[in-house]
Amino acid sequence: MTSTVQRPDRHPHAQRHPLTVGFDLDMTLVDSRPGIAAAFRVLAAETGTSIDVDLVVNRLGPPLETELAHWFPADRVPAVAARYRELYPDHAITPSTALAGARESVAAVRALGGRAIVVTAKQGAHAELHLDHLGIEPDAVIGRLWAEAKGDALREHGAQVYVGDHLGDVRGARVAGALSVAVTTGPCDATELRAAGADVVLEALTGFPAWLASFDAARVA
Repeated sequence: MTSTVQRPDRHPHAQRHPLTVGFDLDMTLVDSRPGIAAAFRVLAAETGTSIDVDLVVNRLGPPLETELAHWFPADRVPAVAARYRELYPDHAITPSTALAGARESVAAVRALGGRAIVVTAKQGAHAELHLDHLGIEPDAVIGRLWAEAKGDALREHGAQVYVGDHLGDVRGARVAGALSVAVTTGPCDATELRAAGADVVLEALTGFPAWLASFDAARVA
């Protein structure tokens, strides 16, 4: 089940200049590892389950249920996932930080008259909490989508570019027919991302505004 949060049009020229850029959340815009680690520690204590939290936060990307299946029997995963999501707002938001270049990258899209959307595997309401806490203001947030399923939302919003850190993000961009821009701030290195089909690989979002300016100039030429 997906969740979408539409925000007011923040740029008066968005309709005349339909550049739309999608961003992943975890390890693309937000370093959520400290917050996710904190929530998992509480979950482990409550359930009496031994969870390697360092391993969890070093393979972020897939849906929560995929990760929980490594630590809990299949019949317990839905209930444990629900409890984790209850714990998340109180434990995961404050410790998490914006990655370098995140605010500037969203602002760069808007400066060109475009729309910035966030498409993430995370629950949409939790993604909103992160973004609001960090002062990052996309035009829409679409949650609970992973890999190829992200492509449907990207296509629906007319995204020409999708920025992510995981092989699943590359696959989502491909399904949408969007350009895949990958950053190496997550669990996948440049070689893996290129092999998966990323069109552009950046070390971090700090390089994105300059790249986007060149892309947009070529697109409207």
